[in-house]
Amino acid sequence: MSLETIEFTVDGDGRSVSLPGRAHCGVVGSGDLEVLLEPKAAGSAVSVRIVTPVKGFDALWKRVVEHFVAETGLAGLSIEINDNNASPAIVALRLRQALAEARA
Repeated sequence: MSLETIEFTVDGDGRSVSLPGRAHCGVVGSGDLEVLLEPKAAGSAVSVRIVTPVKGFDALWKRVVEHFVAETGLAGLSIEINDNNASPAIVALRLRQALAEARA
């Protein structure tokens, strides 16, 4: 199985909420995914790197992450997602779980 790497940046909405620490959530396994969040320089855009076996869903991935960033106001963050055929709902859930872990 070949993997596709999708990389993009998302601009914040000006609130620039920083992430207090790193977080790791989920396990790459049957139908699941792993999310890693890591703070970067404050006030900068959010950089995103996704590794997935599913091709052709770049725009959907971007919409899911853009929604997460807009909803949380996060900036200065690196998001890495290692996917194994997770649905967009699971992606959103894991992003929120990782954020909760980083804030704990």
